[in-house]
Amino acid sequence: MSGLSLLAALKAFDATARAGSMTAAARALALQQPTVSAHIQRLEGEYGVELFHRRGRRLELTAFGRTLLDHTRRTFSGEDDALALLNAARNHYAGRLVVHAIGPYNVVPVLKAFARRHPQVNLAVGVGDSRTITGKILDYQGDIGVVLNHAEHPDLHSLPFRTQRLVVFAHVEHPLAQRTQLPLKALEGQRFVIREEGSTTRRVFENELRERGVRVQIALEMGSRESVREAVAQGLGLGVVAETAYVPDPRLVKLRINDTDMATHVCFICRQERRHAPLISTFLAIASEVGRQLD
Repeated sequence: MSGLSLLAALKAFDATARAGSMTAAARALALQQPTVSAHIQRLEGEYGVELFHRRGRRLELTAFGRTLLDHTRRTFSGEDDALALLNAARNHYAGRLVVHAIGPYNVVPVLKAFARRHPQVNLAVGVGDSRTITGKILDYQGDIGVVLNHAEHPDLHSLPFRTQRLVVFAHVEHPLAQRTQLPLKALEGQRFVIREEGSTTRRVFENELRERGVRVQIALEMGSRESVREAVAQGLGLGVVAETAYVPDPRLVKLRINDTDMATHVCFICRQERRHAPLISTFLAIASEVGRQLD
């Protein structure tokens, strides 16, 4: 298979693996579906490999297919970055940047500053937990991630952004709401409304309780900060959230716990080899500026 035909076949494979079907891949590549199918069949036939399991209309990557996808994603991500660099030179920074964030509170000030300087860039923002976001960045499903307590990974570049204290909050009529100062031990046996497993805020909070020998009751698990806040406002238990994400509400009050420094650390991450791509490096530089202003 010649260089150009191999490249076309690999692009067809990569698009199919990402999209999950040849029809969707054909639309993304502006090709006919039979052309995409032929490219993949030729790859499989010429190299004696199986790239997909066919489950009716559904395609699942084989083990070999997943390995090949790791290589094609790196290859075509580099191609995208090269095109972005050329477009940046021609259009004074134009293109598309995909950001995944744990929530709006830290990323929005950076988005605002970036959009003001580079209005030609299309920004797309997804929301998830830190573990999911890290996986997306490693898997080339986004350009930049905003996560909590970033774990070191050789394939990731991390930019520390800010430290945010955790606060415990309650319904205004909760017995603890009337106390001006509380030790952490005062939470013993209290009912909590808390984020689902995988939440970094939850992990930091539970680790602190465990280290201090304080036991609480997880009364309710919720899938978002907004859900936790509303459940606490309805009197279903206490809640815990990063101070930057606490939204004042006449039904709620922050508890003043005076003997703990519970905190999470916000980081911006990208793949190590993409940190100098023009849009990514510019976004990170602006994030660094904004972070210094917030300190």
